[in-house]
Amino acid sequence: MDRATAPAASPRARLSTGPDATREIGRRIGAAAGPGTVLALIGPLGAGKTQLAKGVADGLGVSAIVNSPTFVLMNEHPGRLRLYHIDAYRLDDPEEAVEAGLLDERQADGVTVVEWADRLDGWMPVERLVIRLDAPAGAPTHRTLRWEAHGPAHDRLAREALAVP
Repeated sequence: MDRATAPAASPRARLSTGPDATREIGRRIGAAAGPGTVLALIGPLGAGKTQLAKGVADGLGVSAIVNSPTFVLMNEHPGRLRLYHIDAYRLDDPEEAVEAGLLDERQADGVTVVEWADRLDGWMPVERLVIRLDAPAGAPTHRTLRWEAHGPAHDRLAREALAVP
């Protein structure tokens, strides 16, 4: 996968009112995702990255329990498309991800969700959908999701799945 940086469209935003709403947003992404989709999730601990990933799994028809793969780095789950769920939290150096085979060509036929994607800066594929999750002040269960689509397929995905209903 390419490591270059592509220009992005201007960031867009959407508010989630709680974990169930975050999962529903993820479900819509998973249902609209195509082969080669890469989701780069960024946010502090407890921001909802794993809830979003669980929703993506639901949208892909994954029947297995999806949890954060922090201690194994990556889990693979069969569904409509294979889900590659990566957690880069424990990586000290982005090159560890490449050496461990976390980002490679076998994911081209599936959907890759990377939690803590900012830890893989410079090694993420050029084409991706970056989603930043933050908690607005004074609203402990709410999350603001801001996204930037890199590439036409991810732009289409963002328009289809993240448009405010």
